[in-house]
Formats: sequence, C-alpha cells, structure tokens
Amino acid sequence: MNMDFERKLAIPMEVKEKYSLTGDMNKIVEKKRVELKSVFEGRSNKLLVIIGPCSADNEDSVIDYISRLCPVQEKVKDKILIVPRIYTNKPRTTGEGYKGMLHQPDPHENPDMFKGIIATRHIHMRAVKETGFICADEMLYPENYQYLDDILGYVAVGARSVENQQHRLTASGIEVPVGMKNPTSGDYSVMMNAIVAAQHKHTFIYRGWEVHSEGNPHTHAILRGSTNKHGNHIPNYHYEDLVRLCDEYDSRVLENPAVIIDTNHSNSKKNPFEQPRIVMEVLNSCQHNERIKKLLKGFMIESYIEDGSQSPEEKCYGKSITDPCLGWQKTEQLIYDIAEKI
Repeated sequence: MNMDFERKLAIPMEVKEKYSLTGDMNKIVEKKRVELKSVFEGRSNKLLVIIGPCSADNEDSVIDYISRLCPVQEKVKDKILIVPRIYTNKPRTTGEGYKGMLHQPDPHENPDMFKGIIATRHIHMRAVKETGFICADEMLYPENYQYLDDILGYVAVGARSVENQQHRLTASGIEVPVGMKNPTSGDYSVMMNAIVAAQHKHTFIYRGWEVHSEGNPHTHAILRGSTNKHGNHIPNYHYEDLVRLCDEYDSRVLENPAVIIDTNHSNSKKNPFEQPRIVMEVLNSCQHNERIKKLLKGFMIESYIEDGSQSPEEKCYGKSITDPCLGWQKTEQLIYDIAEKI
C-alpha cells in the first residue's frame, strides 16, 4: 500500500473523555435536539435558520459570530429556531486548498489531524457552553462523525457525498436531523433515494465494527441548485421546483417530509448577496401553496462577520477564507425580515 502510516489517532472515546460535556451542557444538547426534531415532525411551527460561515476557519471569530446570534435568537424565538453552522470540513473537488479545521486547525500551518480532531470538538463545546446553541456540521467523512456525535444538533450530507453508500448508512444511525443535498447534477432521485436509505434500518461495517442502525426518521431534503454540463448554475428554489419536490415526496412513503433551502451555492450562483432575495421568494411561494408551506422547514445561509471572502494569507478577522459570505449587518436584518414575513 502506497501510504505512510505516521501514527494511529486517538479513538473517539479517549477524545471524549478528555473533552467531555458537563451535565449542564448535556442538558442543553438534549433540550435543543428535542426542539429541532419537533420542527421536522410538525409539532413546532418555527422555521429553522441554519446559518454561519462557509468554513469554521478560526475558533475565536466563529464563537464571536455565534455570540452575536444570541440576542437575535431571543428576539425571534417565537418564530425562528437558529442553528449556527460550524463546518469543520471543507469538500474540495480537486483536493487543493483549505480543507477545514479538521485538517488544519490553523489555516496558516501544515495539516495536523490529531490537533484537528481536538479543535473541532473544542469549538463545538465552546458554542454550547458559551452561547447555549447546538450547531450544524457537514458529514464529509462518515468515519469521523463519532468524534462529535454527542454534541451536534444537525448534520448535512453534501452534494458530492449524497450518493455515497457509507454516508447513507451512517445517516441511518444518527440521532439528529440529517439533510441530504441534491447532487451537483440536480437529480432529485439521487437525493430522494438517499433519504429513503437513511430512513431504513441497516447492518453494516463502521470503523471496523458490525453495527445495526434503526433508521433516521428526520432525514430530509436540501435543495442547493445544480450545475449543467456547460458549468452553468441552475437554481432549484423556484415555485415549480418546490411543487416538484412535493410531488416527489407524495410518490414515496417517508416520515416527516421536509426541505431546507440552501440559499447559496448554485442557487445564488455563489453570490452571497442574493441570499435575502432567495429567502423572500421562497416565503412568497409558501403564501401561495399550502403544500410548499408545510414542506418548508427552513433555510441554510452562509454568513460571517464580514462580507465576502479572502485568501488564507490575508488574515482578516471574521471573513471567509473559502466561499464568500453575507456579512453580519445584512445577516441580522435578514433574520428579522424572515421573522416579520412569517
């Protein structure tokens, strides 16, 4: 095998014992998870706003950002449930560029996977302890989910991972809501098949163990737009796209039909300043169609302290080093506008 096995990383239990949740933190996680599930089950009429940086590149600035969400959440608590994004892995089509905190806890230093495991757990723990939020992360590597399984509130499976069998099987054993994005091709059937698979029981190998999953009834769709063979972005948040998704759900026997609209990526053509307009169009669609209104459970928004993006070498506090994001002032106003609209 053409690999250099440098060291065996600590098993998840060893990491958790050293960086374990306190009793109060466990209570926060349990309470927030119940709130999240109640949205997908239709027992709560609140709308989810899953929001935060494209990538968690700096612990202090990410916690600063999440702390700013606290007073906003208090003001909109009757209508909106905010779930901050702490995305510690960054998928890379070519394998080049910043791959996230798991690989590089400091973007300006060489990769260190052991430090990365500690850093990803530490930042999620800080969020719970200091802000009372439980957060979302992307499951880029299914085998790494166990490092965070006791602390996350929401998990997303990306457009390039949604067709992978191990992602689907792992999602079937996760105890929090899992969003399956449509693939970059835009094929709804891939996304819907992933949801079907994750909602069923399975027996499979995970980290060398034979495991049995019970199925995840809170697995759902995320629409993020697509790209055609010419590289053109094709949005899928319009009224007709949402009606089509309603029909897709009606043709299958699935629990808790739901969709989250990803307002960035191909839906915005990676222009973060289009996100407020997209949100308002989707909410308008809800006013014209009860099926869409019932299916829509929230939005996924890429936002940070500063507008736009930078290169990793710039070291600008609170500004994305991956995809451009909506800055804080526009973000705060958008959340208030959503609350007013619903």
